[in-house]
Parts: sequence; C-alpha cells; structure tokens
Amino acid sequence: MLVAGLVVTAIFLLTAIAAPWLAPYGFSQLRADGVLFGAQQPPSAEHLLGTTVGGYDVLSRVIWGARTAALVIVVAIAASIVVGVLLGLVSGYFGGWLDRVLVVVCDAIYAFPSLLLAILLAIVISGGQSDLWGGSLAAAFSITVVFIPQYFRVIRAETVRIKAEAFIDSARVIGTPHRRIMGRHVLRNATRTLPLIVTLNASEAILTLAGLGFLGFGIEPTAAAEWGYDLNKSLSDVTSGIWWTALFPGLAIVLAVLGITLVGESLNDLADPRLRSRRAAAVGAGEVAETSVVPGGALTAGPAGLGGLEGSGTLGDEGIEVRP
Repeated sequence: MLVAGLVVTAIFLLTAIAAPWLAPYGFSQLRADGVLFGAQQPPSAEHLLGTTVGGYDVLSRVIWGARTAALVIVVAIAASIVVGVLLGLVSGYFGGWLDRVLVVVCDAIYAFPSLLLAILLAIVISGGQSDLWGGSLAAAFSITVVFIPQYFRVIRAETVRIKAEAFIDSARVIGTPHRRIMGRHVLRNATRTLPLIVTLNASEAILTLAGLGFLGFGIEPTAAAEWGYDLNKSLSDVTSGIWWTALFPGLAIVLAVLGITLVGESLNDLADPRLRSRRAAAVGAGEVAETSVVPGGALTAGPAGLGGLEGSGTLGDEGIEVRP
C-alpha cells in the first residue's frame, strides 16, 4: 500500500512540476495555429481528452490543475506548520493565561465546519477577486487557518508531556535558557508525528480546494486551472452525454487524494506500536501453524517452523522426527 501511494503521489508531484512541458496547450489557450478550438469536442488526436464547454483542452487543464493543487498544498501546509507548531510550543511550555486563550481559540476554530470556514475566509481574503492571488493564495491561506488547530493541539500535548521529563528539569537546573530548551530539546521530540499529519492534511487540502472551486469560490479559468472549477462547469454536460469534461478532472482529484491518503495510512501503520505488535504476533502464529505433532511422537515442521529447519530425520530416543 505504501509503494502504491508513493507511486501515485510521485506522479502527481512530477506532473505539477513538469506541467509546462507535459501540457500540449496552455490552461487558458483557446486556439492553435490560428484555429479556434471547438467547444465540447470529444477525445481526438488533437485533443486527447476532448475540450470543455468553453473550448479549453481538457488534458491541459487537468495537467495544469495539478500544479495549482500542489501550490495550494505547499503554501497551506507550510504556513500552518510554522504557525501551529510555534503557538503549540509556546502554549504548552509556558502555560498560564496565554495557554488557556490559545486553547479556547483553536478549539473554536477546530469545531467550526472546515469547508464553511474556508469559504468565509476565502471571501474575506480574496476580496471577491478570482485571479491567481485572489484564488489560489486566498484558498491556501484559508486552508491554513483550518489546519493550524491540528498542529497546535498535537505540538501542545507533546510539549506538555516532554517538559515534565527529567532531562528538561536537568537542563533548567544548569541554567539553560528557555529558548534553547524549547528549540533543542522540546521541539525536536515533539515533531515526530508531523509527517503523518502532513500527508492527511495534504489530501484534505486538495478536497477543500476542489470544494471551493466547485461552489464558485475558486479561480477564473484565465488565471489558473483548477479541478473543482472544471467539475462545476461540466455539470450540465453530463446530462447531454458529454462525459469527458467531468470524468477526467474528477479522476484527477480521486487519484491525487488516494495516493496521498495511502501514504498517510501506511505511515500510521508503521508508527503505531499496537499495529506493529499485532503484525509480529501474526508472523509468530504463522510460524507455529507450520509446525505440527503427528501421532507417534513425530514433529513435522515446514520451512518457517523450527527456525527454518528442513530435512527429515530422527533425534535420539525421544521419538521426534523432523520432516520437510
């Protein structure tokens, strides 16, 4: 599962990076060699995935949409990590009234429906504009606010736990400054679970961005390509039998989210000690299952039984016989 997720995620990221070289046309291009693209054209040699109702090439829009999604993911997660980790570290380490205020604020944000909050913030940040700034970056910053409480709560809980450890008390006794303790000792040990949260948030960011675009709070097609916007414009096409305008943007969303989610779930399995214990127990049970006692005192072992012992023979007078 991890390998499949890494492959799909790598394809998504490489597509986003190499979009200018992979896309046959620009995301807002309507003509080539002086010839205007036809609207709602089925897949053909000129347009491998067909064209939209506006005359845009579907394949180009899907490829360029990967770059928009990657941009939003990077900006949203990077900003939310910086703010959330910093606030969680300060809140958990110093405590007091600042800790209580930050906990209440972050809990209020966390309890608010994420998509509705992202819509409200996108409207406020963009100021009604749908260009690259008003669309992509406004969506990224609105998603940032949604994600900050998650990092805050994780880092704060870890900081509260770590600051009670003996090595932190020892550092305080010898006069180590708070800034050094927080940066060198607490932060290093409190951020071990961040990779898992990042992968889960990345898939959620794609869905939130697509939701904003689908509901009409996304980006203009002349400013950037966005999968949710293309899905919104293709709703009327489906009832007319024009399937390609909705299928491929939707498939891109599903594959991108699926790949990142598989990576996140695999990391969760690797990091969970209970799952590791169950896996080890299952392996041990499998080895025991391959070893059996037959009537007459004979012990039969498969390749994994008895440490991988193979062959056939009788051991002394005990009547123990090992068979392949």
